[in-house]
Amino acid sequence: SIPLLIDKVKSMGMEAVAITDHGNMFGVKEFHNTAIKKGIKPIIGCEIYVAKKSISEVSGKEDRSGDHLILLAKNLQGYKNLIKLISLAWIKGFYYKPRIDRALLQEHSEGLIALSACLAGEIPSLILTGKTKEAENLAAEYRELFGKDAFYLELQENKIPEQSKVNQALIQIGK
Repeated sequence: SIPLLIDKVKSMGMEAVAITDHGNMFGVKEFHNTAIKKGIKPIIGCEIYVAKKSISEVSGKEDRSGDHLILLAKNLQGYKNLIKLISLAWIKGFYYKPRIDRALLQEHSEGLIALSACLAGEIPSLILTGKTKEAENLAAEYRELFGKDAFYLELQENKIPEQSKVNQALIQIGK
């Protein structure tokens, strides 16, 4: 419940909170209005699905979802780009889930902040399969795409054993 979330955030003394629903932005309007009304800064985002290759490829199981990536709008241009990406994901990239690809990201990255996401993100997935160098290279690509101050490696503490392994590698990649 968005109103309960905003009340909880306020009770914890936080000044801002983000919404990052998976593959959609259906709750953004209510989230924004409720947060503003209660004096909390709303951060608009989405946990998008990035196709393994291209959104035009729909040939097999590996094309059904995509790797998670968090996108946050840092300004009006970022919000417009986020809306564009999500719309294209549903209109052109939908295959079991709404997906985008790296080409679309390159075209619509202005004004966005990106986070490497959860264990279902491409960088954490590479780490878990022992491809740490590839994960480091991808992090560098995303830093180049979004800018030095607009791409972040996401650390989580969730008691999942694999998360600890990923966190240690992310810390090293971050250095």
